[in-house]
Amino acid sequence: MHAVSLLDDAMGYMYPAALGTAAKLGIADELAGGPKTVAELAAATGTHGPFLYRMLRLLASRGVFREDGDGRFHLTERADGLRADSPVSVRKAVIGMTSTVVWRPVELLETAVREGTSVFERTFGAPFFEYIQREPVAAALFYEGMAAFSDAVDSLVIEAYEFPSTGTLVDVGGGFGGLLLRALRRNPGLRGVLFDREQALSGHLLGQLGADDRWAAVGGDFFVEVPAGDHYLMKYVLHDWSDDECVRILTNCRRAMAPGGRVLIVESVLAPGNEPDTGKLLDLMMMTNLTGRERTEAEFAAVLGEAGLRIARVVPTQAPVSVVEAVPSA
Repeated sequence: MHAVSLLDDAMGYMYPAALGTAAKLGIADELAGGPKTVAELAAATGTHGPFLYRMLRLLASRGVFREDGDGRFHLTERADGLRADSPVSVRKAVIGMTSTVVWRPVELLETAVREGTSVFERTFGAPFFEYIQREPVAAALFYEGMAAFSDAVDSLVIEAYEFPSTGTLVDVGGGFGGLLLRALRRNPGLRGVLFDREQALSGHLLGQLGADDRWAAVGGDFFVEVPAGDHYLMKYVLHDWSDDECVRILTNCRRAMAPGGRVLIVESVLAPGNEPDTGKLLDLMMMTNLTGRERTEAEFAAVLGEAGLRIARVVPTQAPVSVVEAVPSA
């Protein structure tokens, strides 16, 4: 039976393909008002009914939607996150993670493993961030997808970790600034600086705070320098980059940091041994697309040490991330 289960695993890529297609078609939104037949869903989404049914049947077998005895499909609790207006919507994240910009390099996983290098440039003709800078459609999928992916864990991070109540928190590579916005709302005495590429900042959310004197959005390159501040936040940033590149980013933060400051890294901290871990999936995505990786606590300690920082504590959350709190080592 183990051999048969391996064959099932080998065809497992069909499930994310179906999940991404359902997200793009808005199937969950169509079912939000109640169950519908495949004919109704096909008419609403402009799809081929029999083919749509075959896809939905697979998703229903995984608990995403449910088919009843009358052939109607229902929205399930698991599928609710695919709704665009769900309180914790991951629709754009699913679309981003199943888009060709993420998917196609995985085809060359064997090459990456044999050669020890990212294969994104072989697929798209340029390194990842250079490619999305010149491809607005890919950029929108990436930044919106990452924002949605991050939003799904932000509330859990805020509940698990007590952010600074005063001073200036610089969100390095913060994109739309969702976690920074939550930290500012939770701590009225805190000021925030959202720092990223100009392209990434274009859809930032800090205007929702209302208090314009409490935040600034600043464009720049964190490999060159970062704005002065008391504390530095990086969520899903270091995993994009190699150890040497991480040391450059962290060194810039250490140099700009006020006395008594800290660096807060929100990322997967890989579970040891054979334990299942979402971070181990993300790690292969980093391996094929970028120069980075997901890291263990010891690996975080090593790159932080090279930048003159040390781990003060690691705070787990209910999300598949932890908060690695670092302070100057001397």
